[in-house]
Amino acid sequence: QVQLVESGGGLVQSGGSLRLSCAASGRTFSQYAMGWFRQAPGKEREFVATINRSGGTAYYADSVKGRFTISRDNAKNTVYLQMNSLKPEDTAVYYCAASVYSGGSSFRDQYDYWGQGTLVTVSS
Repeated sequence: QVQLVESGGGLVQSGGSLRLSCAASGRTFSQYAMGWFRQAPGKEREFVATINRSGGTAYYADSVKGRFTISRDNAKNTVYLQMNSLKPEDTAVYYCAASVYSGGSSFRDQYDYWGQGTLVTVSS
């Protein structure tokens, strides 16, 4: 079992920045690729970013490419999502997730563990 706890959400103005954190406990963090997803009201949960086990490879949804950066610190069992140039359409609950697929994935069903989510609200 892996327990994931997100933090860092909040209210920010359009153009602002936030950094989300996801702390993991339980099994060895470095055995899992990690991902961030988000779910806006009335919409499906969608992929945002993923990073492989070592942190050497990451990829992003087109909607956040160039604005968001995913990173991880295996010594601290934590994955981060730095969000810059935020837009109102980035408003959502953001979830981190852990996957046994070493390279990471953009598919929800390839993730085994999920956090409870943290709300990000971007005002215009």
